[in-house]
Formats: sequence, structure tokens, C-alpha cells
Amino acid sequence: MKPIQEIYSQLTGKKKIVITMHQKPDADAMGSSLGLYHFLKQLGHEVTVISPTNWARWLDWMEGSKEVLDYELHKTESDKKLTEAEWLFCLDHNHFSRTKNMAKKLAEMACVKILIDHHQEPDEASFDYGESNTGKSSTCEMVYDFIVNSGHRDKINIFAAECLYAGVVADTGSFRFSSTHASVHHMVAYLKEIGLEHTKVHEALYDNFLENRLRFLGHVLSNRLEVNYQLNTAMMWVSKQETLKFDIKTGDTEGLVNYPLSIQGIKLVGLVIDRDEERKWSFRSKGNFDCNTFARKYFNGGGHFNAAGGRDTASLQETIKKFSEAIQENSSLLQ
Repeated sequence: MKPIQEIYSQLTGKKKIVITMHQKPDADAMGSSLGLYHFLKQLGHEVTVISPTNWARWLDWMEGSKEVLDYELHKTESDKKLTEAEWLFCLDHNHFSRTKNMAKKLAEMACVKILIDHHQEPDEASFDYGESNTGKSSTCEMVYDFIVNSGHRDKINIFAAECLYAGVVADTGSFRFSSTHASVHHMVAYLKEIGLEHTKVHEALYDNFLENRLRFLGHVLSNRLEVNYQLNTAMMWVSKQETLKFDIKTGDTEGLVNYPLSIQGIKLVGLVIDRDEERKWSFRSKGNFDCNTFARKYFNGGGHFNAAGGRDTASLQETIKKFSEAIQENSSLLQ
């Protein structure tokens, strides 16, 4: 994989470009994709954004979201765009496997493939150009850097600013995580200078849910939270029946895993949700406990040092037992 700086000189001139992200995209994945979309459109390119799956409805406020193709719903049109693409940008994921049913198609494409991502252990061999930087707060910050360093900061319009700011806010935990370096605040300062209304974005991200979600959160925290003070660990679980009872949609569980971290002494939190085909895990930690290694070793996952995800094909009860055994094995790291 060659340095992304080598494509700066190639940014001018009309190209057919596809931007894609990981399945079930969050604010950083969607925000970085649409932020880059608005930038490349201003340079005159023909740009299509494709999501491997559906996404949370509370991301629909982002300008351009109505133009995003859902690969599972619009496979024929999406495959046509992918086949015609001269450039493929892969944002907020570093393995094609994170794109679910798109993975095979992406691997077979012969176009120029460009990676922009901040997760660990990238599959560099699959990309022609790119940047992988785990020290960055978010992929949105990396897209901002890409635009600025290529000499086109003036092409960041208000729509791009809102999308990029949303991803930074989400992935830094509203600027609380250690990844919030000075560069993040410099970026936000510039976006404010060009007219960003940050309150509007915060309300769209955090004050844009239905009543059922609030009642669901209350139910889980009251009835599905188990705290192991001996191992400084908390775990929550959600059954398939509960997601149906509370009419939980994509994105409604976003942020739930963070709540138990507010408990004094807790170093690791695990949340497992029973899906149709598998059990989905989310992990969060404080301090020096490595969620990425933990997720990779026990739950076929990965991510960041203090935030990662995983999956398991075992039953809900079996995967909960596996988590309990795993934290026992790691007890010395949790003290």
C-alpha cells in the first residue's frame, strides 16, 4: 500500500468514484463517507456512496444520506456502480470482510483502491494507496486531514463540515476519550469558523430517538446489568425477544455499552445482543485493558485499544459463559 499523499496530484479531472464503509455504519463511518462525498463532488467527480447494509435512521439528517445506496436493497445498481468505478475509497474499515456481502465484489474489483482508516491491523495488501493511523480520533478527522493536506481546504462546505464533525463527536465520546488530541480541536475550530452550528449536530445525534429506546435502555440497565466487582467488570445482555418487544432498530443500542463505565472501579464492559444469525459483542474499557486483543482472541473481532467489537455463533447463554471464563483468564489484567 503506497502513501495516500501520492494521489493528491490525481484528484483533479473527472473520475467515477465509489465510497464504501463498514456494515451497520455508525456516525463516523457515515460522516466520513459523506464528508468525502461532498468534497469530491466539488472537484467534479461522479461519486456514489454505498453502505453494505442499512443504517440508523438518526443518521438521515446528514446531507447526502438520501443518495446513499443500501447494498442489500439495491444490489444490482450498486454492483453496476462498483463495476464502473475507477477509484474505490474504503473508509472506517480495513478488511473487506467488514462489508459483509460486498466483500467478494470489492476483492475482485480491478480499480484503484484507497484506504482511510484508524483501526488496528489493516489488510494493506488489498489496497493500492492509503493511510492507516490508530492514533487518530476518527476516520472523519483523517478525511479532514486528507482534504487539507491535499491543498483543498476551501472545498469543505457546510454539509461536509457537519458530517465530519458528527463522526469526530461520536468517536471521541464528545471529546472525552484520550484520542482527542490538539489536532481535533484545531479541526473543530476551523469548522466553526466556516459556519458550523455544533448544537444542531449534537441534537441530531443524541436527541433524535423514539420513546421506546429510552424505555429499552431503562429495562436493560435495571434487569440485564451484571457487575463483578472482584474483577472490575460489567456485562449486559439483550435477547432477541427483548429487541422485538421494544421494537429496537439499527442504531438504537448505540452508546448503551458505555453506561457501566461510569461505575467506580469498572475497567471492562461487555454488551452482547442476540441477533438472528449471531451474537454481537461490544467491549469498552478504561486504562490499560486492551479490548482489541481481547475481542480478537475470544470473539472473532477487533477494533481499538479501549473500544472493540466481536461476534459469536454460539447461543446467547453459551457466549455469556464464554465471556465469564474469558475475564477469569484475564483477571490479573483487571485488578
